[in-house]
Amino acid sequence: MNGASQKLSSVRRDWRERDVRVVLAALIIAVATVATIALFANQLQHTLVSSASSFLAADRQLEAENGRPVPTEWRAEARSRGLQTARMVQFSTMVFGGEQFQLVSVKAVDDDYPLRGEIEFQPALGAPRTMTSGGPAPGEVWLNPRLLKLLEVEVGDTIDVGERTLEVSGLLIREPDGGFNMTALAPRIMMHHEDVAATGVIQDGSRVEYVNLFAGDEPALERFYSWLEPRLEPGHEWESIRDGEALSESLARAERFLLLGGSLAVLLAAVAVAVASRQYAIGQRDTVALLKTLGVSSRAIGKLYLSRLALWGLVGIIGGLVVALPLFWMLANLVSEALDRAVDIHFDVSALTPAVLTAVVSLFAFAYPPIRRLRDVPAMRVLRSQPGEAGTRAWLDVLIAVIAVFGLVYLYAREVSLVLALLGGLAALMGTLALLGWGLVSSLKHMSGGGNAWRLALIGLYRHRRASMSQIAVFAMTLMLATTLILVRSSLLADWQAQLPESTPNHFLINIAPEAVDDVRAFLEARDLPLDTLYPMVRGRLTEINDQPVRQAVSKDAKVNALNRELNLTWMDDLPADNRIVDGQWFEEDQTQGVSIESELADKLGVKVGDTLTFTIGSDQVSEPITSIRTVQWDSMKPNFYMAFPPGGGLEGMPATWITSFYLEGDEKSDLNSFARQFPTISVLELDHIIERIQSIVKQVAQAIEAILALILAAALVVMAAVVSATLQDRQREGALLRTLGGRRSLLVRSTMLEFALLGLFAGILGVVAAEAAVWALQYRMFEGEFRWHWNLVIPVPLISAMVLALLGRSQLKPVLNVSPMLLLRRLE
Repeated sequence: MNGASQKLSSVRRDWRERDVRVVLAALIIAVATVATIALFANQLQHTLVSSASSFLAADRQLEAENGRPVPTEWRAEARSRGLQTARMVQFSTMVFGGEQFQLVSVKAVDDDYPLRGEIEFQPALGAPRTMTSGGPAPGEVWLNPRLLKLLEVEVGDTIDVGERTLEVSGLLIREPDGGFNMTALAPRIMMHHEDVAATGVIQDGSRVEYVNLFAGDEPALERFYSWLEPRLEPGHEWESIRDGEALSESLARAERFLLLGGSLAVLLAAVAVAVASRQYAIGQRDTVALLKTLGVSSRAIGKLYLSRLALWGLVGIIGGLVVALPLFWMLANLVSEALDRAVDIHFDVSALTPAVLTAVVSLFAFAYPPIRRLRDVPAMRVLRSQPGEAGTRAWLDVLIAVIAVFGLVYLYAREVSLVLALLGGLAALMGTLALLGWGLVSSLKHMSGGGNAWRLALIGLYRHRRASMSQIAVFAMTLMLATTLILVRSSLLADWQAQLPESTPNHFLINIAPEAVDDVRAFLEARDLPLDTLYPMVRGRLTEINDQPVRQAVSKDAKVNALNRELNLTWMDDLPADNRIVDGQWFEEDQTQGVSIESELADKLGVKVGDTLTFTIGSDQVSEPITSIRTVQWDSMKPNFYMAFPPGGGLEGMPATWITSFYLEGDEKSDLNSFARQFPTISVLELDHIIERIQSIVKQVAQAIEAILALILAAALVVMAAVVSATLQDRQREGALLRTLGGRRSLLVRSTMLEFALLGLFAGILGVVAAEAAVWALQYRMFEGEFRWHWNLVIPVPLISAMVLALLGRSQLKPVLNVSPMLLLRRLE
């Protein structure tokens, strides 16, 4: 009992020390940040990727574009594995209502549609909109509201779809899976699957798409796909939310940002724990010396401090999780609000592994080494304030620490580019600091004493030059990491907003005949509707690569959906503004040969500039060499193409239709009816609902990013507090001596604040420069964005850093100003 009470008393005494509290605070914030990010990223993946309720109406879709229904035994196999299934058929046809005909896109669904999400339905014009979990009954049809005027019918009337007469029982406002494939025609009608056969519309050779929907647990879906994959034919396509180009890039960038935030949290935690634990080890010299003089062995001392570290780790992990769980709940609610669905918390215990590893590795790779070195130092050497922390063993500890921290970052992020970018930025920072240290020492070593505040501040920097350089290094590193996160976040949000501004084109015009191009342009310009570029579109299939059949040229392991369908080919004079050439050159003014291919498709096909691609267009074949590889912003909601030819090139003389997009306000929808009457063969694809939802998701993810940024900045402040407290006793002793010699309080305050302000200024400048280097690498490698210099941060960050550190330095003076110098000196001794 006596030994247990002594240990308890020792622990209580430890927890009253400032350095211990800083270590615990750093651990708690580190665990909270990493755990929150890991749980939220897992929730984001579960909600947006696995469930995909608001975008696919299921967890997975299986599309059959070969004109044949999906085999019934496949659905039976899915149900036997515990999956839910549903069916739908999509095709285009003419419908007759009142005295009018209209080309429409038909979606025929069964009783189980949708498996995820809900349909937005309106019983009549002007009636309240409701969300329903099922489609129309047999014998009924729901229309897009525009069709009421186009067909001159009302709710309750009937329309003819082929040979089947259906009653208009309501209005179809929005489908959970509507429009992301960019190929559906509008306006849409929805009918029951049982009525399709009676229409007589679908015949042999008809262009029809059969879609099967599947929903269930992710492992069950993956096992089913493993069974299904060998049975799939070229005309089949298995899709998840990742295959929706309009959204997948935004989600991928958001997840990469979360990985970056978690990685920076790991780095900051490691720095804070390392600095605070080193100070704790130095403060324990007298205690270790006393224990050794009393006969306590080094092994016993090691066990004592090892048990303390284990206790700190336990407290840090528990405290961090207590903070992380409410934050995770808040972020999960933000995502649920963005997707218009009830909160479906997916708590994966394995997602907490990075947080626990961060606490354990931070403690035993950064906190334990200085304590371990201390136990091996003879008692007399410790009592003489020679802790023996220099030498090869200290360098070994530094090497272990570097390997540990970057091992943690890689284990957490799994992104080599991220580790290399941060490592490169830190290496550049350390090299610059070495030059700065040499220059600082050279310029200050001749400084003499005096009573001026500036002189005292500069002398203080020289007197504590080793501590000053280490503080500048840690401050600059902290500012670099925090500034990197802020800059990437700003660039990320700016890219999103640039891709989907308020005036983003929200309507597509498809199947524009060449002779109607000028009339369409005149119609839109007369109504002051901003028209995007008009592109010709030719349907063709990629059949050969370098004169070899494409199925032989491309690895069987490569999943290239573009090979399973016809591609939209185009020709264009100028490179679109949001495209970027990554290899080769864009077409010259009079060039008529060549083709430009999208970069991701080029990677999947394994092709490069100079390779020859052969396309089959109807009964013709076109072969062209690849002259450039370019990136495409699929989520810009503008017409985009995998393949682009030069004017007068391989597509010359091929039958083509034209496509364009434009922006239309919600209260100007009536213009579409006039357009449809004047151009009945042109299809209008309405994407305004889709764009609104993407913008909503981006907004909510941005709010989650703000919360993560707040956690990172809190971790940065803890690091700064730990570093400032590193020289606390020395500065308090010097302040007490200065007061004893007659120094004024105001002089002491000004000189100390100036000294720390200079540290903050130097660190801020270095941190901004290193952050720009890291952001440059991250933007190109990790986020695939365009790098821009951030001149607006060159002045604010160093000034803010100087102000924050000056205030932290001022907080150290409280004992000096409020306690008698003699009492303070006795306490410090």
